[in-house]
Amino acid sequence: MAGLEIIIAPDPRLKIKAKPVPTVNKTVSLLLYDMLETMYKANGIGLAGPQVGQNQRVLVIDVACKLKNEDPNPILIVNPEVINLSDEDYIHEEGCLSFPSHYANVTRPNWVEIKYKDQNNQLQKMRAEGLMSVCLQHEMDHLDGILFVDHLSNLKRNTIMRKLIKHKRQMTRN
Repeated sequence: MAGLEIIIAPDPRLKIKAKPVPTVNKTVSLLLYDMLETMYKANGIGLAGPQVGQNQRVLVIDVACKLKNEDPNPILIVNPEVINLSDEDYIHEEGCLSFPSHYANVTRPNWVEIKYKDQNNQLQKMRAEGLMSVCLQHEMDHLDGILFVDHLSNLKRNTIMRKLIKHKRQMTRN
C-alpha cells in the first residue's frame, strides 16, 4: 500500500463532482486501502476520493479510530446514495484533512441512511447516527464538490479560506 497526497484547500480539484465507479475491481479496492492508510497517517476519520486527486465516488471512514479503547473499524464505500435523512438537525464541530487546523460547527441531519457498494462490489445499506452520520455526510459532500466551509456563513468561510491561502503562499516561499 502507498500513502497518497491529501489536497489542501483552496484547490479547484476539491470542487469537482466525482464520477460514479462502474465496478469495484482490484484497482478500486487498492485505491480504497491506500486512502485508508493515508487517512490513518493523517489522524483523520474520513477521506474522499477527490481529496487525494481521484475523481471517483469513493470514500473511507473509521470513527472508531478516534474513540478510546476501540479497535479500528474501517468502512470502505463506493458510489454512496442517500436513501433517507432525519428531519432533526445535529450540530457538530467539523474539521477536514483538506483544511488542516480549521474547525467550525456545522448543522446537518441527525441521521442518514445510505446504500453503497463495498470493496468486494457487494451492495450494502447503512444507517448512521452521531459522529458516524456527520462523517458520512461530510465525505459524501466531497464527492459532490461541497466542502464543510460551504455550510458556513460567508464571513466564517472567507476567514478560513484567507488563512489557508496565506499559509499556502508561505509554504511555497520556504
